Amino acid sequence: MKKLAMVLLALALCLAMTVPALAAELPRVVDRADLLTDAQEEELLEELDQISARHWADVVVVTVDTLEGKTPMAYADDFYDYNGYGYGDDYSGVLLLVSMEDRDWWISTTGFGIGAITDAGIDYIGDRVVPYLSDGDYDQAFHTFADLCDEFFRQARSGRPYDTGHMPKEPFGVVTNLLIALVVGLVVAMIATGIMRGQLRSVRGQSGAGDYVRPDSLQITNRRDLFLYRQVRRRPRPKESSGGGSRTHSSSSGRSHGGGGGKF
Repeated sequence: MKKLAMVLLALALCLAMTVPALAAELPRVVDRADLLTDAQEEELLEELDQISARHWADVVVVTVDTLEGKTPMAYADDFYDYNGYGYGDDYSGVLLLVSMEDRDWWISTTGFGIGAITDAGIDYIGDRVVPYLSDGDYDQAFHTFADLCDEFFRQARSGRPYDTGHMPKEPFGVVTNLLIALVVGLVVAMIATGIMRGQLRSVRGQSGAGDYVRPDSLQITNRRDLFLYRQVRRRPRPKESSGGGSRTHSSSSGRSHGGGGGKF
């Protein structure tokens, strides 16, 4: 019995040495920098869970106080890989990392996320998230990230993912812009007509054009239209750039990731 126990213990030790240790699965919101209230964190988690289930791709938000000596890219990739995130065999998903140490942000994409959120897409999302991060409105920043991920995934599922030259259209405030245009046009028109009226003080209104025509000075005896020639210039239509897509790299786990980020 004692020998059997020793054999089982030896097998357990061998198994522990050959199989890499995996951390316990974490929720899709990990707020280690404590940037959100409990209520905000719960609301954000619910939204991320719904988006992830809808698109079969994890959408994760992580905040930390320090990167522990790693680059933002390495920290984000490793956090995603070693904490149980990812759908399917290609571990599809996207993670937003915010580090308060040097005010870094990084978006890491994996599997389906690489094609759905390209390099141009990461720049687009960053342009809309970073202003909120800079202002300290972290809750709005993370909800904006979640909403955009939902939109980008939905578009990718349709077969034509957003990429260079093909990005979401910004909402157009019809009423507001129309009012601004009318006010600006009215002001410009009033200024222009005021200047013209000031230059015509010596001119009086006339009921007809007779005072400006010399009697019998114009006699038309023959009239016809004569076409002389036509000149056509052709210019080649500029072709759209074929650039786009995602540059990828391998993380410490050996998985392929896309990504991008910066400072806030």
